[in-house]
Amino acid sequence: MGVLWSFYTTRLPRQICLASRLGARKSPRGHLWKEEPPQDRQIRGQEEEEGYKINREKIPWMRMENVAGTSAWVVSRSSHVKVDSVVLEEVIGEIEGSIPRIEWDFEGIHYFDNGPLTVQYLLVLDALNFCFWPDKDLSYDHLALGLKEALQNDKSALDADRLQSYTGPELREMLKWPRPLPLEDERARLMHEVGLELDRSFGGKATNLVKASGNSALSLVALVTKHFPGFRDHSLYKGHQVFFNKRAQIFVADLWNAFKGKGFGGFHDISSITIFADYIVPAVLRQLGILKYSLSLSTSVDSNSEIGSGTEEEVEIRACSIYAVEKMRELLKSKYGKQVLSLELDLWLWCFGVKDPSLKHHRTLSIYY
Repeated sequence: MGVLWSFYTTRLPRQICLASRLGARKSPRGHLWKEEPPQDRQIRGQEEEEGYKINREKIPWMRMENVAGTSAWVVSRSSHVKVDSVVLEEVIGEIEGSIPRIEWDFEGIHYFDNGPLTVQYLLVLDALNFCFWPDKDLSYDHLALGLKEALQNDKSALDADRLQSYTGPELREMLKWPRPLPLEDERARLMHEVGLELDRSFGGKATNLVKASGNSALSLVALVTKHFPGFRDHSLYKGHQVFFNKRAQIFVADLWNAFKGKGFGGFHDISSITIFADYIVPAVLRQLGILKYSLSLSTSVDSNSEIGSGTEEEVEIRACSIYAVEKMRELLKSKYGKQVLSLELDLWLWCFGVKDPSLKHHRTLSIYY
């Protein structure tokens, strides 16, 4: 995601409450457990611990084949991260159910022509949208703007056949970046993968991929992860497969935002998309006190130590973030009658996070986010 988002709200003071929560403390509110939790701590069923309760029987979306369901499964067994439901309700109460409307600013860093080239651009963009943190000067903005300018200069720059031939240094040149990109070879490989599969299965056009979904967000996520292995964002946690699909889901969300829910962005089940479990949103949730880390995990995050991809700690950070925002969404509906999409909550939280340079996020070397 980029930083060029416009905020519109008539209730600004209530939004300042969230900013105050983020800015008032040097360290996350109550971010530590009082003691290191045991590895096999049981928090299933009706068990309640420090304001945190989960009832697996009453969660309609707890199905093992989807992102929200598998994330909830992790939360019920988490031993390094927990969701503080009391603080979560406090945050929703402080904003009184009001969140700002956030608009995708396609006139800024993103390419938009209201047509097929935008779809092609977004698929390539989201294929490469991961792991900027190893280079402190690099951000998503450089990727989005670099691809945009390349397409403006040459409409065929992202054609399927050309995607198959780009090298890492050529991608670097396209983005006007002066040194090797993090995971540069992987980024080049994923461009090849996208180009090859578009040619093989979709006539070289990302629009054909979108049309094949039948205006279903879930179907498009399934198609993307089926045809493009680089989008298969999942992990194995305590013997069970857990799905995140961050970049596949954000492709759907980018389409929905760019095309304002119409045409190539029209999905009848857009509400099925969860947040995009990355670095920033978990860090914001932790700073708010909604997520609490164990002592060892807090130490690792605060000291900028790398956390291995697929470790219990990494999976729990991502899964608990998804679960927490789903609970925020449920509260907004039940207490205030507000129908809010998870992707809208994601943008809102993310925008606060990127404005706080002191925010500590976990560091995982990954092609998934």
